[in-house]
Amino acid sequence: MSSIKMFEKPLGMRDTFPQIFEKVEAVRHTGRSFLRSRGYEFIKTPTVEYFDTVGKASAITDANLFKLVDSQGNTLVLRPDMTTPIARVATSKLLKEMIPLRLAYFASVFRAQETEGGRPAEFDQMGIELIGDNSVFADVEVIVTAMELLKQFGLEDFKVTIGHAGVLNCILQDYTESIEQEDTLRTLLVQRNYVGFEEAVASFDLPKTKSDALLQFIDEAMNLKEIQDIEKYVRKNDALEYMQRLAKLLEVADLADYVAFDFTLSSHMSYYTGMLFEVFASGSGFPLGNGGRYDGLLNVFGSIVGATGFSIRVDRLLETLANQASDKEEAIAVLFDEANFDQALELVKELRAAGKRVTLQLKESLADEEAFTAQFSEIVVVGQEEVGSE
Repeated sequence: MSSIKMFEKPLGMRDTFPQIFEKVEAVRHTGRSFLRSRGYEFIKTPTVEYFDTVGKASAITDANLFKLVDSQGNTLVLRPDMTTPIARVATSKLLKEMIPLRLAYFASVFRAQETEGGRPAEFDQMGIELIGDNSVFADVEVIVTAMELLKQFGLEDFKVTIGHAGVLNCILQDYTESIEQEDTLRTLLVQRNYVGFEEAVASFDLPKTKSDALLQFIDEAMNLKEIQDIEKYVRKNDALEYMQRLAKLLEVADLADYVAFDFTLSSHMSYYTGMLFEVFASGSGFPLGNGGRYDGLLNVFGSIVGATGFSIRVDRLLETLANQASDKEEAIAVLFDEANFDQALELVKELRAAGKRVTLQLKESLADEEAFTAQFSEIVVVGQEEVGSE
C-alpha cells in the first residue's frame, strides 16, 4: 500500500479530532437534558437496516444509499435518516404500549456522495419524533421545541421558515395542465432553482392567467408578511386553514418573531405531506435542520397515525456556535522526573479528588516541552516551587 493511500478516507468521510469531539459531546449532553425535560425519551436504532423496508421507505435516492449484503444474501443499508427507523420501531412495538409517543435521538446517518464537494457522507443528527397525534398542536410543539432547543445552545439570531406541502400541491395543480408539469416545478423548488422555475413556466405555453399567477407566486410566496397573503393564490382548503391556525398558535407562544412563511418550500424527503419547516441561523449558509408532518410514512409500516418531528444537523450547529465566546476548559499538567514519581502521584490524586482535570507526564519523555505545556491552563512541576500558567 502506498503512503498516499494509507492516509486516504472513503469519499465524504471525516475524522473527528479531540476538540470537535468534545464540542459534539457537549451538544449531545445539553440536547439530551433539554429534550428529556420536555417529555421526550431517547431511542437508539441499528446502524444497518434492511433495504426493502427502511431503505425504500426513507425517501433518500437509491444512489445516496450505502448498500451491503449479509451472509443470507439480503440487501442492507446504512441508515440514511432516523425518522424511518423510528417509524419502524414505533409501529412494530412502541405504539402498542403508549400513544402518543415522544421519542428523541442523537445518532449518525449515512448518505453516499458521488463526488467530493465538501459534503459529509456521515453526519450526526439530533431530533425528535411525536407519533400518534395528528393535531395542529403537535406541529406547534415540534416547532416550539426546535426553537427553544436552539435558544438552549445560546442562539438567538435564527429563523424558522414554514410551508405546507398541501398548499403548494394545490397551487401547482391549479396552475399547470399536467402531472409532468407539476412534478417538474416541484423538483425545481426542491433544488431552490427559481430561475429554472420561471424558465419552465415559460416553456409550458400555459394560458397567460396561469403563467402570470405562477410567476407572481414564486416572486411573493417566499416573503409573506402575513399568512393571509397566500389566499389569493389558493382556493380555500383544509391545508390553508391548518396553517392559519398554526400561525395563531405560534403567536400565542410568543415566537412569531422567529417565523417566516414560505409556501414555495418543498423537500426531497417525499414523506413530508403536511406542514414542513427549515431552520436557518447566522453563521451557516445551509439549513441547520428541518422537520414537518409525515403521516403517510407510518402507513408504510401498517399504522395509520399522525406523526411530526424535526432534526438538527450537529455539524452545522457547531458552525453557528463557532463564533460564540467560550471559556477554555481548565486542565492541569503535572510534570515529574523519575525521582519524584511518588510525590507526583500523591499530588495528582489530590487534584483529581478535587474534581480537576489532570494529566501526569514524565518530563524526560517530552520532545517539545513548550509545545506540550501550551495546551494546559496550569503547569505544575513536581520538585519545583514554581507553578506556571498559560
